[in-house]
Amino acid sequence: MSKVETTLARIASRRPVIIDLSLDRVYAALARLGDPQKKLPPVIHVAGTNGKGSTVAFIRAALEAAGKSVHVYTSPHLVRFNERIVLAGQQISDDALIDALEETDQAMGDDHLTYFETTTCAALLAFSRTSADYAIIEVGLGGRLDATNVFDAPLVTIVTPVDLDHQSFLGDTIGEVAGEKAGIFRRNRPAVIAKQTPEAMAVLQRHAQKIGAKIHAFGEQWNVHSEHGRLIYQDDDGLCDLDLPRLAGAHQIENAGTAIAALRAGGIAIDETAMSTGLQSAKWPARMQRLTSGPIVDLARQSLGADPEIWLDGGHNPHAGRAIAAVIADFEARNAKPLVMIAGMQANKDAVGYFANFAGLVRSVFCVAADHDGVMRPNEVAKAATKAGLSATHYASLTDAIKAACAQNKNEPPRILIGGSLYLAGEILRENA
Repeated sequence: MSKVETTLARIASRRPVIIDLSLDRVYAALARLGDPQKKLPPVIHVAGTNGKGSTVAFIRAALEAAGKSVHVYTSPHLVRFNERIVLAGQQISDDALIDALEETDQAMGDDHLTYFETTTCAALLAFSRTSADYAIIEVGLGGRLDATNVFDAPLVTIVTPVDLDHQSFLGDTIGEVAGEKAGIFRRNRPAVIAKQTPEAMAVLQRHAQKIGAKIHAFGEQWNVHSEHGRLIYQDDDGLCDLDLPRLAGAHQIENAGTAIAALRAGGIAIDETAMSTGLQSAKWPARMQRLTSGPIVDLARQSLGADPEIWLDGGHNPHAGRAIAAVIADFEARNAKPLVMIAGMQANKDAVGYFANFAGLVRSVFCVAADHDGVMRPNEVAKAATKAGLSATHYASLTDAIKAACAQNKNEPPRILIGGSLYLAGEILRENA
C-alpha cells in the first residue's frame, strides 16, 4: 500500500465513506482552514448526472490551449486518487496530497466530516496555495448540499444532462433531481444549462429565475450541432465553426457545446483556433475509450487469434446507456461486427434500464463484478440483462469473461464493449496499464 493509500485508509477509518448531505460541517471545517474556498481563482462549478467529466475535460483543454493554467477537482478516480486533484495542470504529487489531507484531518479533530467532505476540503486547501488562472470544480453528488457548493460567486455554473441516479438522496423524479442540481446556481451569475428533458429544463430554469441567475440554456440562448464534419456552435454573440471533438459520440458534441457555452457565458475570451485545439485534445478516460494495448488486449488477441476491437465506457445509468448505444449503432452502420458486452454494475443502479438500450445491438452479455464495495453480484447483473431482453451469462472473473467472449465468437471476431460501472472501468485500466 502506497503512502497516499495509507493516509486515505487512516482518514477513512475515522471519517466514514458515507453520503450525508449537509453543508454546515463543511463550512465549519473550511473556516478552521482559513476559508481556502475564498482564495481560489475564478471558479467554474459543474453539476449534472451525465457528461460532467467530459464537459470538464473540454473546458480544461480549451483553457490550456489558450495558455491558461487550470485547477481541476473531479470524482471518483479511476486508477489513482491523485487524478481527482489537478494543480495548475498537473496531478497533485503524493507529498502535496498527503500534506493537504493530514492538515485537513488534524484541523477537524473529532468533528464528523465524511470522507468526501474531508478530501474536498483538502483539495480546496491545495488549490488555495497554488497559483492558477481558473478552477473547475465538479460536484460529487447532487449540488445543493454537496460539499463543493461553497462558492458565493462562481464565475459560471453548469448543469449537464439530468437523469435519475442516487434516488435515495436526490429524489425519485427527474424534477426532484434537477432541483438538487440547480442548487449550485447563484444570483447574477451565469447558469449554463445543457440539453435536458422538458421536466428537468423547466425545473432548472424556474429555479434560476427565482434566484436571479442569468440563464444560458440549450435550445434558447445557445445551440450546437455537427454539419459537414464540423462542430457548429451559435449563441447571441455569434457563430463558431470548429473541429469536431475527438471523444466519440454525438453526445460529446452536446457536451462540447455546453463547455463552449460556459466559457462564453463566463466572459472568457478564447479564439476559435484554441477552442478547436481543446476539442481535439480533450481526454477523459473510460468514456468510449479504445483499448489498443496492454495485458487485457493481449489476452483477447490470444483468445481470438486476431487483433481485438475493445471499447471501455464507465457509463452506468439509462441516460448513459442511450448515449453509448447510439455510438455503437453508428459504429455498426459504418463497420458491421457482432457486438458482445462485458458488464458489471453497482447494486444501487438501474441495471435493467441501462441494459434495455442495447436490445437488438448486443449478441450476448458476459457479466462480472468489479472489486469494490456495493457491487451487484454477477448472477444478478445477468438477471437484469436478461430482463432487459439480452442473452446473458455470468463469470467469476474478468479474465474468464474475456476468454469466454472471445472463444464464443472466434469465427467472427466481435466488437467488445466493457461497461456498466466506473469501478469496473478503473479496474480495467489498472490491469491494462
